[in-house]
Amino acid sequence: MAGEMSVFERSLNSIVEAFHQYSRREDNNDTLNKKEFKLLMQKELPSYLKKVDRNEDGKDVVKDIMEDLDTNLDNELSFEEAIMLFSRVINASHETMHQGHHRGHDHSHGPGLGQGSQAR
Repeated sequence: MAGEMSVFERSLNSIVEAFHQYSRREDNNDTLNKKEFKLLMQKELPSYLKKVDRNEDGKDVVKDIMEDLDTNLDNELSFEEAIMLFSRVINASHETMHQGHHRGHDHSHGPGLGQGSQAR
């Protein structure tokens, strides 16, 4: 198994690669501007975006999320800032998996965000 990445390592690399796929679209290659961030949210996190976008007042939820994550107030998201969102999405998916399932030893999981009705 030497040289092969684990499922977890491949998943982590996929997150980094997805971030760079969107951060390279315009000027700064290592940050997301609002347009790049919105596209990432729409294409890569549609289930999470749908879950948090319950505003009926026309409010731009992507703008709100970006403002919350942009800790240095430069109107762009570094990887370090964006990872906070990814952490929230992972946690929300984990909580969704536990809905209706006990949490003891050898517990089962339901589907996470974006998994439809597939059980894990």
